[in-house]
Amino acid sequence: MLRSWYLLCCLWALHLPGAGEGAAAAAGREIDTAHYRERVKAMFYHAYNNYLENAFPYDELRPLTCDGQDTWGSFSLTLIDALDTLLILGNVSEFQRVVNVLQEGVDFDIDVNASVFETNIRVVGGLLSAHLLSKKAGVEVEAGWPCSGPLLRMAEEAARKLLPAFQTPTGMPYGTVNLLHGVNPGETSVTCTAGIGTFIMEFATLSHLTGDQVFEDVARKALKALWKNRSDIGLVGNHIDVVTAKWVAQDAGIGAGVDSYFEYLVKGAILLHDEELMSMFLEYNKAIRNYTKFDDWYLWVQMYKGTVSMPVFQSLEAYWPGLQSLIGDINNAMRTFLNYYTVWKQFGGLPEFYNIPQGYTVEKREGYPLRPELIESAMYLYRATQDPTLLELGRDAVESIERISKVECGFATIKDLRDHRLDNRMESFFLAETVKYLYLLFDPDNFIHNDGSAFDVVPMPYGECILGAGGYIFNTEAHPIDPAALHCCRKQKEEQWEVEDLMREFFFLKKSKKSTFKRTADRSERESQTASADVSSESSKGKMNPEKNTKRRIPLLSCPNQPFTSKLSVLGQVFLDNT
Repeated sequence: MLRSWYLLCCLWALHLPGAGEGAAAAAGREIDTAHYRERVKAMFYHAYNNYLENAFPYDELRPLTCDGQDTWGSFSLTLIDALDTLLILGNVSEFQRVVNVLQEGVDFDIDVNASVFETNIRVVGGLLSAHLLSKKAGVEVEAGWPCSGPLLRMAEEAARKLLPAFQTPTGMPYGTVNLLHGVNPGETSVTCTAGIGTFIMEFATLSHLTGDQVFEDVARKALKALWKNRSDIGLVGNHIDVVTAKWVAQDAGIGAGVDSYFEYLVKGAILLHDEELMSMFLEYNKAIRNYTKFDDWYLWVQMYKGTVSMPVFQSLEAYWPGLQSLIGDINNAMRTFLNYYTVWKQFGGLPEFYNIPQGYTVEKREGYPLRPELIESAMYLYRATQDPTLLELGRDAVESIERISKVECGFATIKDLRDHRLDNRMESFFLAETVKYLYLLFDPDNFIHNDGSAFDVVPMPYGECILGAGGYIFNTEAHPIDPAALHCCRKQKEEQWEVEDLMREFFFLKKSKKSTFKRTADRSERESQTASADVSSESSKGKMNPEKNTKRRIPLLSCPNQPFTSKLSVLGQVFLDNT
């Protein structure tokens, strides 16, 4: 399974069209992607400009009253969340301006109770992504970038404010922390599963860039604590006491309160090439299929018995088809996606809760706060299959959001999809995720979709580093992380050799379209000539010695199955740790 998953990732990075049945019918119902791309861009600026004019420096815009409010900690949150979207839309000048604004105006040394989960995914994730994209945006970076820089220091400062929450007997964090004083003495010890298991992407990236292992260590400890406390049938509940490790809410599913825990097992495995994380997810996936899946829907069940507790679909569950696509389960992903799409067509959005047997909304859960999850899945699946149905979802989303949610000062949360009443809030994820995924769905040539044919060479003190070659991994707030950056700041000799070898391979591929891989670090010209002579001699005798062979011919655009220890790929060719 791991080998087939890795092969799919390789194919996805190459943007090879899939064999989905709907792809054959593309010509008959073609959608004008350029038209909708411009519509999405206009949506972004209508919301973004109104935030700047009416709400900044507050966290979020209130679009019905044309003012602002602090929601998650008084960080000018919408500005941080929207920063990398600006670059994806091509606005480098505004990106540069906002970077300066954030450096001058954001202070984390404040007496505010902040959500550990939300601060991590929105603030730490947003700053890390913007830091890694700064050079591409034309920002003048300091010496040592990407291993140093003002946005990286801001991300590290914000993350350090969260560390006291992890000081529990189990290693699972509290849900809220005071940014000035740490965890309040009376803070509840009950935290949702997602609030415990959604740190490995941001915290591991911080550890790799800064060299401080504490961030990755606490994130891993929290992940393993959840794994240790799963039920005998392999499921986790919704809320757990982080002091006693007792499950408080025992409903098991893939939606609210659990969702991004599963997401980060998969994405953490990809980012870190971590077989353990992927194995954990695959075990969960078996239990999820066995106990919660019914006719391509996923229900909520009792975590110890597997009996159905809530036969509902939650809008937050719509990320699941996209996650399935990342492990190569395309057919199941498409079937589940089409179920969710029928709900969208019924209401013009996804209600927070949808009663599956009754085929209608659940009381007091009829709203749609412009969430991105179904659009996110459409973007992933379209990259994998080119099925035009996925573009149709994008088209329907643009039309619905503009028709129902657009107001003079932005886009408002839909309080009730039945009568289209609005609520006075525009969450920051609308600009961070919803608009971003829509734009990327309609923009096949965006740098985010890079297939490795273009990249940046960054001089480092010990060699050169490759960045911007593609393979970006989105955190759960849609902030893209360049996985290659995690290999730029290691100083070990083995890492130096690997970077140098990859650099030579990139340049040789570009010049000759053929791949000849040679280790030259710390070897004299005479030794190389001797090794070549040995290879020729052995080859002529029909006895090729792999230890003496310093050349290897690699076919272009090949994507062989490789062990999970594979690290980077160039034009589809996977390079191994032991090459």
